Amino acid sequence: MGRREMRTSNRPLTELQWAQPPDLSNKQVVRRLSPWALKGFLKLAALWELRDEDARQLLGGVSNGAYYALKKTGLKTLGPDRLTRISLLLGIFKALNILYSKKLADRWVQLPNTNPMFGGETPVAYMVRGGLPAMLRVRQLLDARSGGQ
Repeated sequence: MGRREMRTSNRPLTELQWAQPPDLSNKQVVRRLSPWALKGFLKLAALWELRDEDARQLLGGVSNGAYYALKKTGLKTLGPDRLTRISLLLGIFKALNILYSKKLADRWVQLPNTNPMFGGETPVAYMVRGGLPAMLRVRQLLDARSGGQ
């Protein structure tokens, strides 16, 4: 009996390797990811119309001076915590754009939400107040709604 292979992206499924999470203990990996993560975060912050104070808190409490330096130069190696936070936020951004029109996807984090998880707050206020665990919960909520795409 012949072996059957499912093809995806013109490659047999058996040849695909599932991505492993990046090794955030490796300084070279962190240096390589940092500029792209920061660029993505700043674009997301602009699209979501985040106040600088909220953006700083979502990054884990960056000081005013450090945040403005990041915005101006983008030349900083981020730590594993900040890379993880940005990864979660970019995942939230992706899920929102799968679920909703561009306009609603960009506004969703700023709209009061009736889901009991948010208690009438905006998702951004919930994430600022709850930090990393809250970001993870929002990401899980949206991934479940979008079918984990």
